[in-house]
Amino acid sequence: MAESEVLHAEHRLEYPYARSTGPIIGAFLTALREGRFVGATGSEGKVIVPPTEYDPLTGDDVGELVEVGPGGVIDSWAWVSHPLRKHPLQVPFAWALVRLDGADTAMLHAVAAPGPEALATGARVTAKFCPEAERVGSMADLESFVLEGGAA
Repeated sequence: MAESEVLHAEHRLEYPYARSTGPIIGAFLTALREGRFVGATGSEGKVIVPPTEYDPLTGDDVGELVEVGPGGVIDSWAWVSHPLRKHPLQVPFAWALVRLDGADTAMLHAVAAPGPEALATGARVTAKFCPEAERVGSMADLESFVLEGGAA
């Protein structure tokens, strides 16, 4: 080998892994695949959506899973005029904290609306799921929330 030659070897460093969702998150994702929502009961009987494995106040295991929604109210929102490629909708939409009926906490997701003037804190929305054949058990199974009454 000549003194000026540089040795070269291709190498790819990876850390492949699979994450287990567990009984609580797994149940939530399964419910999404089925076109419904579940939450977990925490201390004081409050319903947490999306459910967590542990009560956020006490650190104890959460209690039973309960069905919530599919409708709810907007607690807070922000309008997105120019969606990015990675956003769930490719038309202007709102990110909103939606408190589903029967839940005591809100979840963040997209709300399809014709414009920011159609939205308000306290407005009622309902879930719009992807077609059943396309659902895989992920947050993407929930296409968006839509305003109740047809404005979208």
